[in-house]
Amino acid sequence: MTASVVYKGQLRCECTHLQSGTVIETDAPTDNRGKGERFSPTDTVCVALATCIVTTMGMKAMDMNIDLTGTNISITKYMLADPRRIGKIDVILQFPTTLALDEKDKTILERTGNNCPVAKSLHPDVVQHIEYHWQ
Repeated sequence: MTASVVYKGQLRCECTHLQSGTVIETDAPTDNRGKGERFSPTDTVCVALATCIVTTMGMKAMDMNIDLTGTNISITKYMLADPRRIGKIDVILQFPTTLALDEKDKTILERTGNNCPVAKSLHPDVVQHIEYHWQ
C-alpha cells in the first residue's frame, strides 16, 4: 500500500504517505462548496504533473552532470463542467539564470519532462501546456 486517506468531514481529507509518514490535507475548492484552505484533489493532480516533470528532468540532468536546483514552476488549472473535470493544465518551468545549456541538452531535458509518468497517465482530453523558460 502507498498511502492511506481518512475523510475528516467538511469536504476535507487527511492523506498519509505510509513509507515516510508525511501528511497532506485536501479541501474542496471554493467554487465547489469547499473552503479552499488546502490543495483540492484536482490541484494535487496538477502539482503531481509539475513535480513529475521536474523530477524526471532532474534524474536525467544528474546523468548529464547538470544541476536543476532552483528551478521554479508555475501551475494553472482550468476546470470544465458537465462533467466537472480538469480541462487544461499550464506548467511553466523557469530555470535558474546561472544555468547555461546548449540546445541539445535543453531538447533532451524537455523531451524527458514531456514524457514523465504523470504526463503519460493523464487522460488525452486533458490539455497539457508545458513551457520551458531557459535563461
